Amino acid sequence: MVTTMTNETKLKHMEALAEYRKELYLSPRLVTLFFELTDACNMKCLHCGSCASPSNKRYLPSDLVRKTLDEVAEKYNPSKILICYSGGEPLLHPDFFSLVEYATKKGFYCGITSNGTLINEENAKKLKECGLRSVSISIDGTRESHDWFRGQSGAYDRAMAGIKNLVSVGGIYTQITTVIHKKSIDLLDDIYNAVILSGAHSWRPIGIDPIGRALEHNELMLDGYDYKKLIDYIKDKRCDKSNKIEVTYGCSHYLGVDYEREARDIYFICMAGIMNASILCNGDIYGCMDIERRSELIEGNIYKDSFVDVWENGFKVFRQNKAYKCHKCSVCEDRDFCCGESSHTWDYNKNEPIVCLKKYLK
Repeated sequence: MVTTMTNETKLKHMEALAEYRKELYLSPRLVTLFFELTDACNMKCLHCGSCASPSNKRYLPSDLVRKTLDEVAEKYNPSKILICYSGGEPLLHPDFFSLVEYATKKGFYCGITSNGTLINEENAKKLKECGLRSVSISIDGTRESHDWFRGQSGAYDRAMAGIKNLVSVGGIYTQITTVIHKKSIDLLDDIYNAVILSGAHSWRPIGIDPIGRALEHNELMLDGYDYKKLIDYIKDKRCDKSNKIEVTYGCSHYLGVDYEREARDIYFICMAGIMNASILCNGDIYGCMDIERRSELIEGNIYKDSFVDVWENGFKVFRQNKAYKCHKCSVCEDRDFCCGESSHTWDYNKNEPIVCLKKYLK
């Protein structure tokens, strides 16, 4: 059960975090490095931020992944850094298991994000043998709504089987991530109950964001009422003594003082470019993989650049408070806590946030 705290206490905490964020702008701390191993996927989900699909065929070369891991491990303490392999579907990469093993032998904490459908009993055992520490698997509704959202019949059952295979082998922290949209907002109890039965360690429901392929489906976007329902639901579960699983909202979006630390264990901070970095399947060094792919946001490319050099000297666009680029944000009392909201929902043409959950929740 989560213990609530007063808004006065939370404000003090957020003021301290705002000062720490200023330090990170000057001296960033690498916490998570994402590798988009491929843009290929065995599904074509309606919301995919990377627009992955079965027809895509790009794969990040294994030697470049290993070279980057070597460089990062030499410069920093690998035990303090999470390496997250993602995609597309990362298990489709031809060297996937060897890359997991390489990262863990280097001393990194290694995790993956997956749709779960390829994690059969054999692959679950191989993941444990490779030293994988955590997996995030997407379950985006009940059986019918998940299969519709993922564009493939049987996807729900195969993903749930993947989760149970991971739980069965043990030793791998398994989280279920659920993207909540207009057609699934009323299914929260059904999804929660399914998560409990799956045996997963935690559940992370998040709202659909207007990025990637989801931009083609405005009818799925949540309104203020929907967001309040979602965040209140998470808050209630976290405070419920009978709740049997860790429930947390994702890291995206500033929630306002009334909800910060109520819906998740941490306060909001967009970590793109100050704590997190990504390497895309074409080698581009980027902030967050969910950020709109724009040429001016590419920091370098591991085919020709040193990732560590880029990390220590680049990412200037992310190492500043972008709230001051937007008039409405600059006069908001929470501008130093929010900093213009998440970088993946920032309009880089208009210099303003596309999503403001603080406003929605009111």
